[in-house]
Amino acid sequence: MNAHTRLVNDYEAGIGVTSSVITPAPDPGSNLAATLPVWSLAAGSVAALIAAANRIRAVRGLDPVPHRIDPARITAAFCSERLLRLNGRPATMFGDLSGFFPTFDGWVRTHANYPHHRARLLAALGLPVDAPLDLAVAHMAMSRAADIEDHAAAHGAIAVRVRTEQEWASSAEGWAAANGPLVAIETRADRGEPGLPVGAAPFQPLRGLRVLDLTRVIAGPVATRSLALLGADVLRVDPPRLPEIPWQYADTGQGKRSTLIDLWTQLPLVRDLLASADVLVTGYRPGALERAGLTAAMRPGMVHGRVSAWGEAGPWGQRRGFDSIVQAATGISIAEGAPAVPSALPAQALDHASGYLLAAGVIDALAARACDGIGRDVRVSLARTASWLLAAPDRTPRHPPAALPDPAEVMSHGDVITATPAIAEYPAYTWAAPAYGGDRPAWPLTTR
Repeated sequence: MNAHTRLVNDYEAGIGVTSSVITPAPDPGSNLAATLPVWSLAAGSVAALIAAANRIRAVRGLDPVPHRIDPARITAAFCSERLLRLNGRPATMFGDLSGFFPTFDGWVRTHANYPHHRARLLAALGLPVDAPLDLAVAHMAMSRAADIEDHAAAHGAIAVRVRTEQEWASSAEGWAAANGPLVAIETRADRGEPGLPVGAAPFQPLRGLRVLDLTRVIAGPVATRSLALLGADVLRVDPPRLPEIPWQYADTGQGKRSTLIDLWTQLPLVRDLLASADVLVTGYRPGALERAGLTAAMRPGMVHGRVSAWGEAGPWGQRRGFDSIVQAATGISIAEGAPAVPSALPAQALDHASGYLLAAGVIDALAARACDGIGRDVRVSLARTASWLLAAPDRTPRHPPAALPDPAEVMSHGDVITATPAIAEYPAYTWAAPAYGGDRPAWPLTTR
C-alpha cells in the first residue's frame, strides 16, 4: 500500500464506510517534489473525493464513473495560483509582511495578506498602522518568537513560532490537532426528510442540491468548487465590508454564484437561504455561528461542513491560521528546510487537500442523510491534515527542486486563466468566477 492509497483508506475508516479499491498512483515528482510525500496527499485527497462521488451515485441509482488519477491535472490544481493569470498578470501570493522573519531566538512565520490582518500584526508588534516594513522586521528581530506569537494571538493577528515536529507533537495544541479521524462526520439531533432531489446524472450526481458557502481563502472554496463541479448549486456569501483578495476569488470561485450579506445585520436573509439549503459550508472559528444565530436557523437534516486551521478542540481552537502558518507551527517548515533556514511545501497542499477531503465528507454525509434524514456535521482542519502528512512514510530528503506546473493544464474565460479541474473526466468548470457579489441572495427556481 502506498501513501496515496493509505490516505483514502484512512479517510474511509474514519467515517465508517467500506474501503474502496484504489489503484496506486506513482509519485510523478515534478512540481510537488518535497521531502514529505505531498503527491500522496494530493492524489489521495482527490481519490477520496472520487470514491465519495461514486458512493452517492450508487445511492441515487446511477452507474459509477470510472475515474482515473491524472498527475498533471492534480499537480496543476494544487499549484493553481502559479498558473492563474488576470489580464495576463500572475498572482501576487503574499504581502510584504507575510513570510518567515528571524527573531532574537528563532523564527516566526506571519500572514498579513488581508489589510485588517496586517494592521493587527503591526498593533501586536506595538507599531502604528503606517509603520514601514523595515521597522517591523527590526522589531521582530529583537523580540522572542514566543512573545510575538502570544501578542499576535491576543490582537487577532496571525504569527506563529517556527517549531520542530517534536516540539509540536509534544505540545497540548499539537496533540489536540492530531487527535481524531482525518475527516470527522458526526450526527446531530435534528432530522429532516430522507432522500435526495431528483434529476441527477452520472457526471452531475449532486444536481438539485443547494450549498450555502460561507468560506474564504482556499480550503473551503476548493471544497465548494468541487461540489459545484459535481452539479450542486453553490451560492457563496461574503461580508460586504471585508473584500476578498481578487486572485483568490478568481482561482476558487468557478461554477458558483456570489452575493454579499452582512451576517450580523441581515440575518433574516441568511435564514431564508438556510431554510431551503441542503448544505452549509463554513470557515468561522468555533462559536461564531452560534453567536450570530445561524446554527439555530439551519434546516433540519442539513449537512454542515466546517473547516478550521487548528481543529475546534484544544488550546488553539479559537486561533486564526492559514496553510503557511500551520506548516510553520507543525514542523513542516523545518522538515522542508532546516532549523536555521525554514522552508515550505511546494504548494498550499494542506489547504487544497483539506478542501477535497471536506468535499468528500460532505458528499458521504449527504449519502447517509438520504437514507435516514439525520443532520450531520463534517469537520476538517489544516492541522489534522498536516499531522497525516507528517506521519506518512516515504520521505525523500534528497529531491530535485519543485518544477513549475504544466502550463497546458489551464482553461480560459475571457481575461482569466485558471487551472483545469483536478478530476480528469471534467474538461473545465461550468463558468469562471462571476462578478464578486453580483448575484441576488436567493436560490434560483431551476435548482428544484
